[in-house]
Amino acid sequence: MAKKASKKTAKSNRRAASGAKPEKKMKFEEFERELLKLQVELCRMQKWVKETKARVVVIFEGRDAAGKGGVIKRITDRVSPRVFRTVALPAPTEREKTQLYIQRYMAHLPAGGEVVLFDRSWYNRAGVEHVMGFCTDAQYERFLRTCPAFERELVLDGIILIKYFFDVSQEEQWRRFERRAEDPLRHWKLSPMDVESAARWWDYTEAFERMIRHTDTEMAPWYRVPASNKRKARLNCISHLLSKVPYEKIPYTPPEVPKLKKKKPSQPDEVRFTYTVPLIY
Repeated sequence: MAKKASKKTAKSNRRAASGAKPEKKMKFEEFERELLKLQVELCRMQKWVKETKARVVVIFEGRDAAGKGGVIKRITDRVSPRVFRTVALPAPTEREKTQLYIQRYMAHLPAGGEVVLFDRSWYNRAGVEHVMGFCTDAQYERFLRTCPAFERELVLDGIILIKYFFDVSQEEQWRRFERRAEDPLRHWKLSPMDVESAARWWDYTEAFERMIRHTDTEMAPWYRVPASNKRKARLNCISHLLSKVPYEKIPYTPPEVPKLKKKKPSQPDEVRFTYTVPLIY
């Protein structure tokens, strides 16, 4: 009991320190109903992207545990992975460290008829790499100076570039970290780097503020997604994404189903296998 009480006290102290107020939760049924409507529109947007050979890049940045992966999952749930591609790059290899910084990201930019979702992006340099000392001050300053020009060239070349920053309160971030630590299904989501980011909250605040100040441009603006309420954040982000892509509803004509051809005498009645998965359920 004492342990539970101290845990609640710690949470209350963090909530008071952050000034966070609990948000009213959206009911699951309401969330699913609204999400389905948006996913229908994502399918329509997908058809338009394929037909027009449009190229779309969506960047998801923000605080750790802010829900970037969750919204990406809801976006890609009902669309084709051949059109919507998620890019979540690991730490650079020794070879990649000798390349131009932006080089490994450019390899994943879309061709015509593709939407690329970057789960973290070249903005790692302005965030984790800068805060944790993984890049030099000179490399950091060069990135802030050259990034707007790089993104300007993407837009001028016809790419639709949309940048989201998922913002979560300090109290909510702690709550999500604690849940990940307690739930075996979420252990993989909690890394030493995540825990360190919580301890360096104010260092990241300073880094993100400067990142936004230098890279929030008219051609490639940042859009903040308040994400302490996961369900509302997902709906708000997807709704906004749909509003930033000038897609139109293209009529769908289903293909005609041909008549079943007759079986030839030489053809087997069924496909034969040596092994079958045990029917446990």
